[in-house]
Amino acid sequence: MKENSWPRLRPARNKDCEKVASLVYSVLAEYNLRPDPQATDADLSDIEHFYFQRGGTFYVLQEKDGSIIGAYGLYPIDQETCELRKMYLHRSYRGKGWGKFLLEHALSQARKLHFKKVTLETASVLKEAINLYKSYGFVGYKSEHLSSRCDQAFMLDLT
Repeated sequence: MKENSWPRLRPARNKDCEKVASLVYSVLAEYNLRPDPQATDADLSDIEHFYFQRGGTFYVLQEKDGSIIGAYGLYPIDQETCELRKMYLHRSYRGKGWGKFLLEHALSQARKLHFKKVTLETASVLKEAINLYKSYGFVGYKSEHLSSRCDQAFMLDLT
C-alpha cells in the first residue's frame, strides 16, 4: 500500500456521508444485517459532529474514481476509551490486506489521540472481521449495551 497509489486513505467529511452510508448498508445487506439510520447508524448523517467534534476521527478509503470502498471511525467513549465503529470494506477489496491496513491505521490513530483502550461491537456472522480483531489481540468482554444488530463485544488494551 504505497503512499501515492490507489486506493487512498483520507479523513472523511460530511460530503462523504451518503457514500459511506451506501458502503455500510451494502455490506450489511451481504450478511443479512439491517441498517438502523435512526439509532446505530445515525452517526453516518453527520460524521464531522459525531467523530471529529467529539475528539475522535473517521477515515475513508477512496478509489481514484471517487468511490468509497472502505471506512472506519473512532468514537470517543471517555478520555481513555474509543469505540471502533463503521469499519467496513467493499467485498471486491476483501482478502487483499485492506482490512488489515484499515485496522492498523485505526489503532495507530487511537494511540495518536491518546486513547488507552479500543472497544468494538460486531455480529457473529462477520467471521472474517472477528478473526482479524482477535489476531490483533482484541478479547471478548461483556458490554453493558450492544446495538441491535450486534451480539459480541471486543476490547483491546493499547498500553
